[in-house]
Amino acid sequence: MDSNLLNHQIDDILESVLEEAAGDVYMVNPSWDAIEEFVSVATEFDGELPTVHMLADERTIKDVMADFIVASNAADLIADGTLSLRTLEEAPENSLLVTESNVVAVVHAGDRVGGLATDDEGFVDAAYDTYEHRWEDAASFNLRTPPISRVQETLATEISGEAEDDFTAILSSLETARGDGEGLDEVTISLLVAAKNEALLYDISKWGEDVGIASKATFSRTKTKLEDMGLLDTEKVPIDVGRPRLRLKIGDERLRDADNSQLATVAQSILN
Repeated sequence: MDSNLLNHQIDDILESVLEEAAGDVYMVNPSWDAIEEFVSVATEFDGELPTVHMLADERTIKDVMADFIVASNAADLIADGTLSLRTLEEAPENSLLVTESNVVAVVHAGDRVGGLATDDEGFVDAAYDTYEHRWEDAASFNLRTPPISRVQETLATEISGEAEDDFTAILSSLETARGDGEGLDEVTISLLVAAKNEALLYDISKWGEDVGIASKATFSRTKTKLEDMGLLDTEKVPIDVGRPRLRLKIGDERLRDADNSQLATVAQSILN
């Protein structure tokens, strides 16, 4: 590895470390951006990933993982055994990437990022041992978001392949899925996809609860909100026993005429 990785983006630094790491990697005190970029780089990585032990500030992890896109991809990495998350009680001054052969300090200077690296054997061994022990003593972070691969697989099975295609296309059109005005949240996306495919509210909410996206009650509350705003409509479907179930339908003409990328944009503009 070059002794200094200056004038690089954080994703370039992360990719260099992942490509050259022979064993486990300790990612220590990463920034919000570094966590997001790591998940993106690792998800698209062409090759065998090392096991990455991420030691991060608990609040930072929670804030980053509020984005369903980041969290669901991180959950895939965890399920694959290539990522594990634990929390730091005392953070070092810099963000560090520690491997068996290198230590890289990630330094932010305004809008510039540099990776200052050393392969000094004594220093690297001491740093690796330090964070290996800190890792053993750190508390695990429980990421409740389901892996995106399981979300897609079960949606195709429980609702339809077309619904899964729509869900994936809408996610791909978004930069974030937080439901904070910058992106639709995962429950809203699920309901819009269900409405586009005229699925039953019972089926999509049961799927969402079973896969771990949100409770049936959350789906019901969100459906009511979207229906009140005119995005969704419903029609009653009689069943043999019990109360009729509700079929979801697109309620706003602008959404009916939109493709998946436009659907997200139009829905956001209406919700805002």
